[in-house]
Amino acid sequence: MSGKRSGTFWIGMAFFQLAFGLSVFAATRAYYLPEPSAARVNPAAVKPALPAWQERSTPASPPFGPATMGPSINADPVELARQADALFGDGQYEQAAQGYQQLVNMGSGNVNIYNNLGITLHYLGRSNEALQWLDEGVALDPTYQRIWLTLGFINGQVGNLQQARAALTQAVELDPDSEVGESAAGMLANLP
Repeated sequence: MSGKRSGTFWIGMAFFQLAFGLSVFAATRAYYLPEPSAARVNPAAVKPALPAWQERSTPASPPFGPATMGPSINADPVELARQADALFGDGQYEQAAQGYQQLVNMGSGNVNIYNNLGITLHYLGRSNEALQWLDEGVALDPTYQRIWLTLGFINGQVGNLQQARAALTQAVELDPDSEVGESAAGMLANLP
């Protein structure tokens, strides 16, 4: 068997290659998947407007049930935020908004939750409500650059050009060399 290999050898080699490829994929998958970030969402990918929700209020029952979140409902804010981010990343904006809303109702002072709730509501066609949440987030932490970017983006989308310019300018001024600052500068340059 000096120059030839048996069929068993090649079948084993094929399985090895398949297993190796899947292992490499699994190990590097998280690196190549995009983050569900408000600033990285393509504005052209905005979904059509859906019917509006009820007024902002705490739901009578938890917004996540087995159909949307799996069998166990976790009141841990970190886990709830992770689940809401995953739903957003999957385009399940209604459920993601419910998760972010629950986090706000739990007293989360995390300005990123307000940012995520705002962009999610915008994608649900509820831009005015989104802007209210973003304004509340800015009041919590006016130094959080990403919320200014989101505020500028949504204001630009709904035609509030003066507010969009002001928010995007603020985002740039906070850190012009960051990725968010560069995105804000690009959006600012493209405003009519």
